[in-house]
Amino acid sequence: MSQKNETVVLLLSLLVTVALVATGLWWFTNRGGINLGGLTGSDNSGSTTSAGRTSNQPVEARISLGDKLLFSSGETPEKQAAVEAIASSNYEAAVSNLEAALKSDRNDPEALIYLNNARIGNRKSYAIAASIPIGTAQNPSKEVLRGVAQAQNEVNQAGGIGGVPLKVIIANDDNDPNVAQQVAEALVENQQVLGVVGNFDSDVTLAAGKVYEKGQLVQISPTSTSVQLSNAGEYIFRTVPSDRFAGNALSRYMLTQLKKQKAAVFFNSKSNYSQSLKNEFSTTLLGDGGEVVAEFDFSSPNFDVASSVQEAIGQGAEVLMLAPNTAALDQALQVVQVNEKRLPVLAGDSGYSFKTLEVGRSNAVGMVLAVPWHILGNPEAEFPKAANQLWGAEINWRTAMAYDATKALIAGIEQNPTRTGVQQALSASNFSATGAANPIRFLPSGDRNQVVQLVTIQPVNNKDPGYEFIPVRE
Repeated sequence: MSQKNETVVLLLSLLVTVALVATGLWWFTNRGGINLGGLTGSDNSGSTTSAGRTSNQPVEARISLGDKLLFSSGETPEKQAAVEAIASSNYEAAVSNLEAALKSDRNDPEALIYLNNARIGNRKSYAIAASIPIGTAQNPSKEVLRGVAQAQNEVNQAGGIGGVPLKVIIANDDNDPNVAQQVAEALVENQQVLGVVGNFDSDVTLAAGKVYEKGQLVQISPTSTSVQLSNAGEYIFRTVPSDRFAGNALSRYMLTQLKKQKAAVFFNSKSNYSQSLKNEFSTTLLGDGGEVVAEFDFSSPNFDVASSVQEAIGQGAEVLMLAPNTAALDQALQVVQVNEKRLPVLAGDSGYSFKTLEVGRSNAVGMVLAVPWHILGNPEAEFPKAANQLWGAEINWRTAMAYDATKALIAGIEQNPTRTGVQQALSASNFSATGAANPIRFLPSGDRNQVVQLVTIQPVNNKDPGYEFIPVRE
């Protein structure tokens, strides 16, 4: 055989080998033999959770009335037995197992919601849904779900809404706009659903809101603060104050309490929430005589923490204002560490996290954040007492705002248990419902009519990690 023919044969053999390897790799990847992408979250549901990748998990696997577990954390034999019982309509067994599960972990909102649903069984009920980012943020999702669960538990223990109990559907939207829209479409198609608590991030709420508006199903976000949500639609509401309130509060605190004029702002240009808070803070600061001397984008490929902080100081900044979204929180905390308390630090509600206390530690002491609610803001209110008794632990603003969103839906259903009836009730100028601290009222824009609470980080004794968020007393 000539050298030329040998070369041709070798090339053909190589091509066949590559094709076989590629075919095998495709088969394993698509049949579940291997997962090349891996999972960035703690959920082993098979969905990818990193930004920019769309999950291939079917929508029906993301939605549960109790027939499937959506949280990977806290899974117990009792909970597994309960969901299997619910799936087979054996509600008596489900109730028994869920009561046992809650005895071992009373802080589990998924178990409490499924328990209330199981107690209802096949009886007539009203239904709402909670769309939360379980696949990407399990702890914040549980914080939101505790507010929903507490409101459901209270109304059902009191006899229901006009004698009719309330069921709650839980949906995992992964905090992904595309997934959230698919979930929204499924919830719109389910005519039993009279309202939705969600979504989490502003970008996701805006995307899903288009579906809810078109489908004429009320959506109330407990956590999305972007000003773009104002007037997003007749069916779009929120119980959390918009960034306009937070930006104004932080700007005026800087000018009147810190007596500082010049700020450097750190934000994420890929986040609607982050952009919104930055713009509201900057606009108010400028209008009141202050100045933003520098802006730094967390999402920039050239962003460097140390050089950015040094540049901010070099340009005359007297205050650092941090407006990260959840995805950029780690970078914001690096700014806190590098700053080493040289300049006062302000931040939005995404910084209200145990991670901020744990990572920031002494460098974060004195940092001031604008949040919708704090448990010590009104210590005499009934909600935090009831929450502590129910969950056996302190709760935060996400739980309070989700509680308010659920209470608003309950009040709307009580007036008129139809989708259009709920929307009309919430939109009425005289609508009011009892909330975690303040009455729940909505502006014509769908915004919550409520001020924000400023909190600061201070050292505390006998409490992990040794630091705590404390209300600012002006």
